[in-house]
Amino acid sequence: MIFNKLKIKGVTLKNKIVVSPMCQYSGKSGCPTLWHYNHLSNLVESGAGMVMIESTAVSKNGKITHKDLCLSNLIQEKKFKKLKKFLSEINNIPIGIQISHAGRKGSSFVPWIKGNTPLDKKNKRWKTVSASAIKRDKNWPTPRELTTKEIIKIINQFKNTALRAKRIGFDCLEIHMAHGYLLHQFLSPISNKRSDEFGLGKDKLSKFPLKIAKEVRKIWPKNKILGARITATDHLSGGISIKDSILLSNNLKKIGFDYVCVSSGGILPKTKMKIKKAFRKDLSKEIKKKTNIMVRTSGQIDSFKLAEKIIKANVVDFVA
Repeated sequence: MIFNKLKIKGVTLKNKIVVSPMCQYSGKSGCPTLWHYNHLSNLVESGAGMVMIESTAVSKNGKITHKDLCLSNLIQEKKFKKLKKFLSEINNIPIGIQISHAGRKGSSFVPWIKGNTPLDKKNKRWKTVSASAIKRDKNWPTPRELTTKEIIKIINQFKNTALRAKRIGFDCLEIHMAHGYLLHQFLSPISNKRSDEFGLGKDKLSKFPLKIAKEVRKIWPKNKILGARITATDHLSGGISIKDSILLSNNLKKIGFDYVCVSSGGILPKTKMKIKKAFRKDLSKEIKKKTNIMVRTSGQIDSFKLAEKIIKANVVDFVA
């Protein structure tokens, strides 16, 4: 089953394996570099059904580090278009891009320098923003709570990046709503204590990620793939629950999204998450059972046998 073709909208994957978006922290002024050409040219020849380009910021302040990719201006768009053309000439494989805003998780050192710790003044730190003025951890700076005006500006930044991704010709667009980044910060009760319309209402959903989803859906071509990476659970008491993520998935389906990629954890550096083989399969199964949206997952799925097993068991539709 894993090697069967998978058709999503007008895009056909030759199998049900997707290469996950992997942050390389090797960009220059937000643009791909020679590193990305080497890294991604290997991946498009890997035999996978689709390759996702790493989490790409929608604005300069939306980056995790200074070395992140960013798609917010014409120079960056041209550089991405050149990369996409190069990769498509190597192999005619569907290529997607994941777009994101880091929020309070931004202004960080690259992992191999100081292990994802906040930048200092000497290293050009910037003021981060979030749903509420709550630190990520005791050693992290307090982010500034976003105003309504600033939230609208960020919605427009996601629209701008989606439009550029459309012009470049990507086959899939994935909005990052997980891993402790800004949209996750609005969805989690751990980080969102707002009392306005962008707080967590009775349904425990914030309007902010859904407004982005609606606006991007209007822009993104109907014959191409549109998905979101979501957090099934924060692995913390008082955090996002599986019930919340089922509700979010159903809302995304109503908006017109094709899939959710099920992740978990990330809102705080330490959670109760236990890592083992395919450790998100039970969470994915629950979401798939109670929604009508396609489900993909990742997390220690490191053999064809294991991937085949969870697809056969109707836990997921495809794997990353």
